Amino acid sequence: MAPRTAPAGPTDPLVADPSRTLPVVEISGTPTARGRQYGEAVRPQLHAALAYYEAAFGQSAGLTWDQVTDRAARWLGPVEEYAPDLVEEMTGIAEGAGVGLLDVLALNARGEVIYDRSFKDMAAVPDGGENVPDGCTSFAAYGEASGDGHVYAGQNWDWRAGVADTVVMLRIVQPPKPTLIMQVEAGQIGRQGANSAGIALNANGLGGRFSDAVGLPQTVVRRRVLDQHAITDAVDVLCRTRAHIASNALLTCREGFALDLETTPAGHGWMYPTDGLLVHGNHYQAGVPAALAAAYRPMSPDSLIRVPRAEQGLRALRGATGPDESLKIIKQAMSDHLGHPESLCTHPDPRRPPLKHWATLVSSCVDLTTGDYRVTAGTPCDRDYQHLPWNLYDGPYGDAR
Repeated sequence: MAPRTAPAGPTDPLVADPSRTLPVVEISGTPTARGRQYGEAVRPQLHAALAYYEAAFGQSAGLTWDQVTDRAARWLGPVEEYAPDLVEEMTGIAEGAGVGLLDVLALNARGEVIYDRSFKDMAAVPDGGENVPDGCTSFAAYGEASGDGHVYAGQNWDWRAGVADTVVMLRIVQPPKPTLIMQVEAGQIGRQGANSAGIALNANGLGGRFSDAVGLPQTVVRRRVLDQHAITDAVDVLCRTRAHIASNALLTCREGFALDLETTPAGHGWMYPTDGLLVHGNHYQAGVPAALAAAYRPMSPDSLIRVPRAEQGLRALRGATGPDESLKIIKQAMSDHLGHPESLCTHPDPRRPPLKHWATLVSSCVDLTTGDYRVTAGTPCDRDYQHLPWNLYDGPYGDAR
């Protein structure tokens, strides 16, 4: 396969552009129809994502893109068995974008390719392995922690600056399942977001390598979590589904409840909010799994700073008198720069090579009480939240506000 045209450098200018907004894409219909609509709508972004990851895997792991897709192919069977509709959707994405199914699958299983134990000899890998940083900081606030009585959930999603221009906001209308709003890299079928049943999912990488058994990609697990109408069913997906890699899931529901699950192939840990506030980063906070305990070190040491800083900033929500003030407090808290550039609000580190520049790609905040969903197209310190054109509870099977 001829190499794709890789970006000339990381898209740091896009991350720093305060006027930039995230593209919004809405899809509906059968899984195949949804996929084709999605693929057609994000064709330029999806091709840019493939070009970036081809360059990143090549530089960091010495893999050609054909080798990456060959390795990703091992997840096709498990996904088809667990969620055939999502394979149909990925097939439609590939058709709409003019790429192969395995290209789309590789974008959905990029983390699983790297964390697979059979590839553990690869160092400095491009997807948050032991020798590169990873970062996301998630939160839930309600009850005593929310002065205006609303239920809030969100996160700073920190990832490669080079994929900033591939991120889109995706609304999926899929009755009888809930309608979803998610922030995703173009071509991905699931990530963090919320649904019309009033359930939000925010996620964080945890690191660590576990058994050789093949589990499901995180994009598939997260999508299935957000496909649920009840918080108990969402938790059931996380507890009964075997994912391939470790990941943290913070679930919040509009009734005023949150639960954090540190999910690993070797078992789960869990946490509940303290006085209505829960914050999670990229280290094990509920307890280090026995499989890692003897030699565990946090994959992202800055997580040890980001979590308490977010907690400190978000405690000010107790004094908020309304949603506008609450949003200002959340923005200020998630803009914290202690430890810059690898701070809660993450900026590219000039000491790293361009393909490994890191940044907060999206800061998100969903008000589960009103259904208002807001995001920033980059670092929250230097731009306002973009109010999405959809209310979470609009459309078929959206519960009444």
